[in-house]
Amino acid sequence: MFNIDKMSRTPIYGQIIEQFERAVITGEYGGGKLLPSVRELAVKLSVNPNTLQKAYTELERRGLCHSVPGSGRFVSPDAAEKLRGMKRGLISDVERLVRELRLSGISEDEMIAVVLNVYHDERK
Repeated sequence: MFNIDKMSRTPIYGQIIEQFERAVITGEYGGGKLLPSVRELAVKLSVNPNTLQKAYTELERRGLCHSVPGSGRFVSPDAAEKLRGMKRGLISDVERLVRELRLSGISEDEMIAVVLNVYHDERK
């Protein structure tokens, strides 16, 4: 599930969070799914367990997963809806950016073409 790019500018814990969120949004990780243990994933990815613990702690803080003592960590039942709500909050950022690009001379056609390319990109 997780692929780490150790040369990326994004910290490893950030990559874990981003990939987890993508897996939840796409349905790969549905509510109730057991997450790999910190130790198991640390060995598999060859990263420090503290890095994974940091990512998992942040995911729990966001309400996207929860721990069950003795059983492990599970994706929260409403994780996908929470993520969609968080992402909808980014629309104001997009509006600000579009205004800025418009003032910079980017045409409406160019903006629409970019949006359509993203929505129709099969790689997602």
